[in-house]
Amino acid sequence: MSVISNEPIDEKKLEKARQIILNLQNELAYKIETEGCGPFLAAVFDEKGNIISKTANSVINEKCSHNHAEMNAVKEAEKVLQTYDLAPFNLSLYVTAEPCIMCLGGIMWSGIKSVFYGVSSKDVERITGFDEGFKPSWLEEFKKRGITVYGQIEEEAGKKVLETYVKTGKTVYKPSR
Repeated sequence: MSVISNEPIDEKKLEKARQIILNLQNELAYKIETEGCGPFLAAVFDEKGNIISKTANSVINEKCSHNHAEMNAVKEAEKVLQTYDLAPFNLSLYVTAEPCIMCLGGIMWSGIKSVFYGVSSKDVERITGFDEGFKPSWLEEFKKRGITVYGQIEEEAGKKVLETYVKTGKTVYKPSR
């Protein structure tokens, strides 16, 4: 699949995102094996390329349904910067997979300015069975709010990490219906 964006693709931004997301996917594969984290990892960077926070999904380990990697990374960035409004810091969120409906809301309200992600929701759902939620026109909704999105970056590498997670019998959390 090709990269998607809600703005004309900037090759410099895309190359930086490719490097970061590939590094996150490689680190995630290791964390799954050694720490038993859920199959997602997210990091927040400032505009100078400094890392502000980096966290894994901790739903299973911490028994908390909203501890997705994105929410953990945003929460940690707010703690580090001692604010609930990240907008003045011009931060970018990099995540190994497309944010679910809950994370989209949290990202929007946090003040994050850009989102870069790996695996599409369609493939997350196909591989893991996790319900990503109802997300109509979210790219355009983010654009209206000044949030740039680039997606499906290094997707093949990310799909392999998710497939390995599932094949090894790790828990994919899903609410009972």
